[in-house]
Amino acid sequence: MESSVLLFCCLIILGRILDVSLGTLRTVFVVQGRRGLSWGLGFFEILVWLFVVSHVVQNLQQPAYTISYALGYASGNYVGVVLEQWLALGEQVVRVFTHRGAKIAAQLRAEGFRVTAFPAAGRDGPLEMLFIEIPRKQARDIVLHAEELDPHCFCIVEDIRQAIPAAAMLHQPTGWRDVTKKK
Repeated sequence: MESSVLLFCCLIILGRILDVSLGTLRTVFVVQGRRGLSWGLGFFEILVWLFVVSHVVQNLQQPAYTISYALGYASGNYVGVVLEQWLALGEQVVRVFTHRGAKIAAQLRAEGFRVTAFPAAGRDGPLEMLFIEIPRKQARDIVLHAEELDPHCFCIVEDIRQAIPAAAMLHQPTGWRDVTKKK
């Protein structure tokens, strides 16, 4: 294989890794409601994709380009997921089901976390359910901390799209009133 073909294969792979990774991040930002970031990522994603795909289509007689295109796509999915997990943007709620709710809640509150406790009933009788809203990067640490305090606890971690204080929600118009009240 000549050096120019090898160079273009590398560029195709890198271009696909870039555009598919941007696409993965864009999708996450769309789900999180981050319109501006989604727009910017979408613009650059398609710009890179157009350059790469146009080169591959113009040179379909070169099978190494189509294989590079597919390899870049597959690698881009992997890289995009790794990047998204590394960035860990957003908020999450950790639900801890435990028989030691008061102890865990007190410890987490002393460390500055906001914890809401509810009485609950499980398979083995009464227990407490704790809700802890935290930045996504801290979710794993909270779960490990809860398991240190109660090795028999059960944890669920969920993404939060939006968290708004209840008082703020009561004063915002919704539906058709939202449209008519804007100035």
